[in-house]
This record gives sequence, C-alpha cells and structure tokens, in this order.
Amino acid sequence: MLGQSIISGSTSGAILACSEGLSFWGGVDPVTGIVIDAHHPLCGQSLAGKVLVMPTTRGSCSGSGVMLDLALNGIAPAAFVFAQAEDVVTLGAMIAGKMFDRPVPVLRLDAEAFAVAAAGRHAELSHDALSVDGIAISLEPLAVARLDLSAQDQAMLEGKDGPARRIAMEVICAMAALQRATALVDVTQGHIDGCILANTANLRFAETMAEMGGRVRVPTTMNAISVDHGNWRAQGVPPVFGLRAARLADAYVRMGARPTFTCAPYLLETAPEAGENIGWSESNAVIFANTVLAARTVKHPDYLDLFIAMTGRAPMSGVYVPANRAPRLRIHVELPQDHDDALWPMLGYIAGQLAPNSIPLLTGLEATKPSRDDLKAMCAAFGTTSAAPMLHVAGHTPEAADFAEPADLVTVTRADLAQVWTELNQGPRQIDLVAFGSPHFSLSECHALADQAHGHRAPMIDVIVTVGQNVLRDARDDGTLAKLEAFGARIFPDICWCSITEPLMPPQARSLMTNSGKYAHYAPGLSGREVRFGSLADCAETARTGIAPASLPAWLEG
Repeated sequence: MLGQSIISGSTSGAILACSEGLSFWGGVDPVTGIVIDAHHPLCGQSLAGKVLVMPTTRGSCSGSGVMLDLALNGIAPAAFVFAQAEDVVTLGAMIAGKMFDRPVPVLRLDAEAFAVAAAGRHAELSHDALSVDGIAISLEPLAVARLDLSAQDQAMLEGKDGPARRIAMEVICAMAALQRATALVDVTQGHIDGCILANTANLRFAETMAEMGGRVRVPTTMNAISVDHGNWRAQGVPPVFGLRAARLADAYVRMGARPTFTCAPYLLETAPEAGENIGWSESNAVIFANTVLAARTVKHPDYLDLFIAMTGRAPMSGVYVPANRAPRLRIHVELPQDHDDALWPMLGYIAGQLAPNSIPLLTGLEATKPSRDDLKAMCAAFGTTSAAPMLHVAGHTPEAADFAEPADLVTVTRADLAQVWTELNQGPRQIDLVAFGSPHFSLSECHALADQAHGHRAPMIDVIVTVGQNVLRDARDDGTLAKLEAFGARIFPDICWCSITEPLMPPQARSLMTNSGKYAHYAPGLSGREVRFGSLADCAETARTGIAPASLPAWLEG
C-alpha cells in the first residue's frame, strides 16, 4: 500500500468517508463547515477537523474559494485523502498555506490503501506515513518531472516581474507538478470565476493580489458577481454586503480584467474559436468551451484562473493535450418521443452521474436538432454532477467524430430520465418564484421566454431572469425586454442564481421552479427553498398559474 503527499503535514482526526464526490461550492457552508448539498450522502455532516476520504471532488471551480474560507475560519477538514486526480480543493489548500500560513494536508492513495482509509475510523498523519486504525500506509513526496520553462517563465518565477507574478508562477509550477505536466502552454484569454462574494476568502485573496501589484497579461473577462453592480443600493441590498461585493469586483477590474460580469462568456463577442488555448474557470463555461466551441481549457480552480491570466501560461495537461479529449465511456440514449427542451439538462445531469470523472460520448441523439441553448443547458447540468471538463454528443459537437467509440457502454432509458426528473422535483406544486438564467440567458432564450410570456402572471408569484449586460442591451434594443417586463418579469444583470440572496431572492418565497438542471440541483442548499424543475414552457405556465405540473411530462410517462 502506498500514497503520495500532495501537500504534506502532520495531523489526526476521525475519518469521514464517502464513495461520491462533493462540490465544495454549493455543497459546503464555508461558515459552518457543514455539507449543504441536499442530494449528497454527507448532507448535514460537518467536515471540520475530519479526515475526509473520497475518490475526488466534482462540480464548481469555486470550491477552491470555499476550501480557503474553511481554512481561514479554522473549520477545514484535518486532511483530504483522494484516490484520483483532484485540483480544486487542492489549489485552495495550497493557497491557504502559501499566502495565509493555514496549510491543509492533501494525499492521494493507491487503490488498496484508499480502500483501507475508506473503511477506517481514525487516522494519524505524519510527513511520511498515514496510520489508519493502526494500519500503516507509506507516503512518498509528489514526484516532480522537470518542467521546461521559457526565459520569461523563469524571470517571473524568480520575482523579476514583481511579487504577485512570482506567486502566480510558483503556484502554476506546483499545479503542473500535480498534473504531471512537463511544459506550460500559452493561453490567449482568461475568464475569472472567483469574483463572486461566495465567501470572505475571495475578497481577501483578490485585494491581497491587487495590493501586491497583480495585473493580467492576456485579455480577461469576469464571471457574474454577487450584486447588480450599478443598481444594488436601489434594490435594497444591505451596504455591509453590497460594498464588499463591489470591492471584490473592483479589485479584479484594477488588475485589468474586463467587467463583463457574466457566467456565459461564450455569449460575448470575444468567444474563443476551435483549437484556441484559453484559461477559463467557471464550470459551465469550461464545459461549453471545450464541448461546443472545441476551444481548449482545463477546468481551472478559482485563483489559478487569475494566475494564468497574470502570466498567460498554464500547465500543458488535461484537455489541452488532444489525446486527452477522447471519450472513455459511451452513453447510449433511448430517446423518448416528443421530448421537450427539459431533455437536455436532464441528459447532462445523468451523464455526469454516469461519468463522474471521465469524458463521455452520448449516442442515440443523432436525429435530434438541439439548439446552442439546449447544449448550453446540457453542459451546465453535466458540470454539476461530473468533474470532467467536457463531453461529446454524436452528430452535434465538433469533436465527437474525431475519436473511436469507447468500448464501455451504458444505456439511458426513459425510466432513468424519469428518475432524474423525480430527483429534481422534490418541492411542492405551489410555487412562489420562477427562476430563469442559470447560466445567464442568451438573447435567443429571452426571445423564447417572451414568446411564452403571454397573458398575466399569477398575482403572488415572482419571475426573475438573470442575463449579462451584453444580452440586456440587445434585449432592450429589439423590444424583448419590454415584453418580459410587461409580463411582470424582473431582469437582473451582473448577478446569477448561484449568488442571489435576499432581498433579490424574494424573502417570502418558500418554493421555486426553474428550467435549469444546474440550479435545480444547487438551489435547495444555496437558497433554502424547495425546488421543482421543468421545461421553459412549463415554467412560463407555472408563472401564469402559480402551480407546477402535477406529474411527469407526457414524454416521460411509461
């Protein structure tokens, strides 16, 4: 039995083990250390001081920020024990040690050792061994291959370009070692995910880097933030929160990032082209860029996205390497007849469950005609349940035909899809809020909703749509915004559902409905509301009646 010390240290604690990966963002409360993902087996348990044993993590790139916040709050796990590659919380633990002197050990064990750890009750960790209930597991330091650095890389690493870029390059080199990369790759653009005030750590990190003189070197866009930047005061957001959220966004703007404030950067005029190496974070954006645009980016953790933007360099690993973009599992879909647009997020959700750590190829959908919005919804839901950075859809995504079909095969039946629908529809039929825009709505999605939003919404129901400023401008110019507002919908730019809290989240709302598979999964833990899921048409009809459909859609009934 053998393991590697990714981040070494000495500690001890009770073992908390699970066979299912956990997204720290949306899955763990950074203030209490308690698991809040209502769909996860560890829901309700505290991670504080535990030796957390799981195969790897999953879900959002923002988990690194949650991990850093747990460390700064003194409620982090005592150590992490993984069986597979893991970057997100590892990066958070690395930053905690490097910048704030709060290191958290991270281990990776071979299959035999991991099985012992997963079955154990108590662990003792030293720098060269892990003891599980008295059973010793030897630990080796992380093997570091020689990294081929350019003269400019070396200059940044030696601090000749300032302390901020030195830290950035140190972390990039450390992540390259973790990912077994022997070279770095140039990237043409970045996208920053850590500009949401999901935790205090994000603000401390960004302002520290800005004060150190950090500045991006490549064109860089910014994710949605935690407030409507220009209107939060008028919306009743408490200044104690609004000012801090604005400070966080402004810190990245000072470092040269463009204030796009959207979680859908692929809808901007700067969207990358096929084969372009980029340095993006934000899970749905990464998966869409790789899957639909055939651009190339690893699912970079928060904070590493800034470091890549500051240096223009990323480890040459993962799906930057063409061979690593090959599918490892074929998921054949027995396509139900007369399906609606709810099919696509449901397929992404179940594909992620079936391929939690590997790239899948979906077949059986060749005769369908998904829109880009359908693929966008699929990618977002896939990123919720899988750690993989992309998927392929035969007949629809640009690289699906570039690789041989995997030998491993699973089949998704109508009954499987019905089970997903049931999992995402745990709330009551009485609905108080209909939520659109996770990820941010495109202009075509705004058009589709405006076409459905005829008549009058129910008197006591709220309808909220989140968009990027670019889409808001275009919707205003072509009259779509006026149609949505006439229906009673409120349109918020800059912010998205993953960070909406009261008072933008109506305090009186106890239940909500959404057409987003991603938000249907995260909303119970993030908002404390009960949730239902359905197609765009179902959501629009619920906005008119206040009552969600009573049963499975007709196309899912047996």
